[in-house]
Amino acid sequence: MNIKPLADRVLVRPAAAEEKTIGGIIIPDSAKEKPLKGEVLAVGNGTKDEEMVLKAGDMILYGKYAGTEIEVENEKLIIMRQSDVLATL
Repeated sequence: MNIKPLADRVLVRPAAAEEKTIGGIIIPDSAKEKPLKGEVLAVGNGTKDEEMVLKAGDMILYGKYAGTEIEVENEKLIIMRQSDVLATL
């Protein structure tokens, strides 16, 4: 994968959505909640006002509506600003 985020952006692989059943009923993919944690795959260099504190391999928590979903090599990834990251795990 040859994606290099620019400035203060990070590329994230979301964690898999948890399989939930309610009394034997399997919840379809469209009704599953979007995961709010993931693994940082690549980071930009930061900006002159904000240095990059995240690094590849970090596990992070992010906001529900953070970033933009992209598809690379049949894998759904999210690219977002470092400021959209809430915490590291």
